[in-house]
Amino acid sequence: MPTLFRLLSALPLWLLHAIGAALGWVVFCLSPTYRRRFVGNAAGAGYTLADVRAAVGHAGRMVAEAPRLWSARALPPCEMRNAECVERAWAAGRGVVFLTPHIGCFELSVQATAQRWSPVHGPITILYRPARQPWLARVMATARNRPGIQAVPTTLQGVRQLIKALRRGEAVGLLPDQVPPQGLGVWSPFFGRPAYTMTLAARLAQQTGAAVVLARCERLPRGRGYTLHFEDMREQPLAPELDAAVLQINQAMEHLIRQSPGQYLWGYARYKSPRGERHTGPQHQEGGA
Repeated sequence: MPTLFRLLSALPLWLLHAIGAALGWVVFCLSPTYRRRFVGNAAGAGYTLADVRAAVGHAGRMVAEAPRLWSARALPPCEMRNAECVERAWAAGRGVVFLTPHIGCFELSVQATAQRWSPVHGPITILYRPARQPWLARVMATARNRPGIQAVPTTLQGVRQLIKALRRGEAVGLLPDQVPPQGLGVWSPFFGRPAYTMTLAARLAQQTGAAVVLARCERLPRGRGYTLHFEDMREQPLAPELDAAVLQINQAMEHLIRQSPGQYLWGYARYKSPRGERHTGPQHQEGGA
């Protein structure tokens, strides 16, 4: 597998995306469970399969482009839009919390951001859970700890390192639509349906006063590269109440997803129960991160 990984990393982006799109449709057609979840999640957000059919191929592109992003020394072309809001966040001097959902090329979001701002403002710290396969764990460890990126374990010690980074005026990056383990989230509406949602993103911003910046890395057609869009939440600061702040972040993720629904991972099990919990529902709320 490592040999195949290296071979794939040498292919041009347009070819990787073509292979990935085909792979995405193969999985969609062969897996009834994945297909039902994909269609159901999209329908819950008000989209038909026809509306978001492009997302089937983009899910495969995400997999196919990983070898290139993790192994290449040079990043693919990535234009940044509204980088001014990131500059304003740095100018506040309280650190930056970058948030992005499972949309487009979220791997490149942190890499491109680190390449531009880490030489001046220090590394971006991200949480990292090693893969079970030893070879993949080694590859991911190398990829995630690229220049300007500091990957920390998904443990209490890792969370402490996130807080320390923000208090040094640095940045952290999170995927707030990722289902956390039991006890590290609350039930909060996501596209109108209760979803177990991490409290970590809200707590980090509340405890440190860090600026919150939203990011969305959009794939361009025919492997021409990416566009990384930034937005801030200055017009609607996070509420001091945890549940309200978590809901605000969910709504911000919905806002990003609706800007390019054809690139969201609708097949992600967003509404599953957290590990260690048998029942779902807003009545089973747990404490924060």
